[in-house]
Amino acid sequence: MQKVSTSLWLVVLITALVSCKPAVENDIDNYLLSFSDPQKNECGYKNSKGNVVIPAGRYGMCFTDTFRTYAIVLKPSVGFVAIDKQEAVLYEVYPYDNGPDPVADGLFRIQREGKIGYADALTGSVVIEPQYTCAYPFENGLAKVSNECTTQADGEHTIWVSEHWMTIDKAGLKVDMPK
Repeated sequence: MQKVSTSLWLVVLITALVSCKPAVENDIDNYLLSFSDPQKNECGYKNSKGNVVIPAGRYGMCFTDTFRTYAIVLKPSVGFVAIDKQEAVLYEVYPYDNGPDPVADGLFRIQREGKIGYADALTGSVVIEPQYTCAYPFENGLAKVSNECTTQADGEHTIWVSEHWMTIDKAGLKVDMPK
């Protein structure tokens, strides 16, 4: 009886592993890798077999090396954008220091129609819709934001000034900070 039970268990286990194999292979192979043409100073994306999927020259720069669900690229006359594999623009990425906003605390800033929000660095999904005029990167799960701010020159840089800053958490909820 124990041999039958063990044999049955092995058959079920092997069947499960074999039936999962194609899905796992598809997940592993479902990415694109950036490549560059140094002669022309252009970039594009190839699949895992080395076939060109997004030809070099469509984007000024490719900031995402391994393109799984989204990639950040420099689109001529638009700026830094996140695209999906069909090259649809998902949103604009907030510019910071001559490049796209860096990831901070798992999120990066995005913008739409002059407002700032946040996207998840792992999936590219919008976590907090663009709704703030000024928004700092997240740090320790919190970010300082405002809808009543101005931009002022500070030497060769600019700073945001507001008397109405709020602190939000990663769900976009206002957090009351101790005085």
